[in-house]
Amino acid sequence: MNEATTHDGLRVYRHHIAGRDVAGSDGRTFASINPTTGAPWAVFPDGSAEDVDRAVAAALAAWTSGPWASLGPSKRGRLLMRWGDAISEGAERIAELEVRQNGKLYREMVAQLRVIPDWLYYYGGLADKIEGRVIPLDRPSVLNYTRREPLGVVGVITPWNSPVFLTILACAPALAAGNTVVVKPSEVTPAGVIEVARLAETAGIPAGVVNVVTGLGATGKHLVEHAQVAKISFTGGIESGRKVAAAAGARLAPCTLELGGKSPNIVFDDARLEAAEAGIFAGIFAAGGQTCVAGSRAYIHATIFEDVVGRLVERARKIELGDPMAPETQMGPIATSAQRAKNESMVGRALEQGARLLCGGRRPAIRQFPNGFFFEPTILSNVAHDSELCQNEVFGPVLAVIPFHDEDEVIARANDTAYGLAAGVWTKDLSRAHRMARALAAGTVWVNMYRAMAFNSPFGGYKQSGIGRHNGLEAIDQYLQTKSVWCELSDEVQDPFVLRT
Repeated sequence: MNEATTHDGLRVYRHHIAGRDVAGSDGRTFASINPTTGAPWAVFPDGSAEDVDRAVAAALAAWTSGPWASLGPSKRGRLLMRWGDAISEGAERIAELEVRQNGKLYREMVAQLRVIPDWLYYYGGLADKIEGRVIPLDRPSVLNYTRREPLGVVGVITPWNSPVFLTILACAPALAAGNTVVVKPSEVTPAGVIEVARLAETAGIPAGVVNVVTGLGATGKHLVEHAQVAKISFTGGIESGRKVAAAAGARLAPCTLELGGKSPNIVFDDARLEAAEAGIFAGIFAAGGQTCVAGSRAYIHATIFEDVVGRLVERARKIELGDPMAPETQMGPIATSAQRAKNESMVGRALEQGARLLCGGRRPAIRQFPNGFFFEPTILSNVAHDSELCQNEVFGPVLAVIPFHDEDEVIARANDTAYGLAAGVWTKDLSRAHRMARALAAGTVWVNMYRAMAFNSPFGGYKQSGIGRHNGLEAIDQYLQTKSVWCELSDEVQDPFVLRT
């Protein structure tokens, strides 16, 4: 096992490099806090530049000369599928680790762990379908064809809200393409990622193909700046994404960036209100609003605004907060104390600027967990369009409700942010639905549904919500490079310095 238990009851984890669990080179560690209890539960190494070097060296060796390098694509694909099977078998155990780290509901994390294998099955099936093509040149004696080849070592940096899921979203296409990976998980949630890395080798994936180095921000910086890391996949906030892109760009390394959103959920007056209400509710309060696609701006047609908002407020006040492991709990804690403080401060500033608090906005008293990082489901109205709350990602259970009168108005407002990750539209009018889907500047538009994702449907953002795509064929293309091969087939000597008559 990777972890051991210290005398004070904390679990002690190590890096996972070249198939082994290894301690940090300089002995520095950090603690992971259980957000439900507010108490530390595990200790992880704070990775140094030397630790990152070791992990990258292991990944590079596996890619260039190890068994992964010589493995055929069909066999590589079958190993990814076996990895999916191993994760499926360990879903309940890994889900419990996820809950302990970020406070999301156990039933949600189990459901997520049970669909994660679908990504490995899909990309495992694509591994032997990566093809080049023959270019039809006008020179019949020349054969020109392309090869699609892996990039090398891919650095994967993941956030704390869905750590294992987002790790697999990057690793599955990267590995199917023939690359190897070094993962730096969020310091808030490293345990589940370490566990699935160990399961990769249990499934037969060679040592060194999947490596995990834990640590704080400096560890990620070392990975991004490493000269032998061919590509970076980063999921996180805009400011961190800019730093990653700048550091990678300084050495001309490509990036896939998924940087969050400020997603509008738009309800027209002809919508099925029960469905729209459920979609708004799930879009912002599921996972405590700690999702990149959280529908944090609800635009509701003025003729139905008061009715829909009244129903949302009534339901929000009844949400059962508490132990995320308990089946009756509907919302757990915020993942970190810092994130809860951000939620509070953004709500407070919105109220100072004239917003109206309809419900929530406070730390609830949870008798069982007095030190947990809980925050009430919050709904605000009268939020100015140019305010911080309306323009910036909260990443918590905070909803701004805004009335509108017509399509042009709501399109202009919905698009007037730096983000463009997702949007929801609720209407029975088919023509309007397609007009809205075309007009909204978002990488995903859901019509009469919200917060859906599939392994074969591309996902990513417009504008500052990111660069590149997860999922589908587009994702695997981003972990490949194209080589053009030219072959002269005739025996005639091609000498441009010899004059011919």
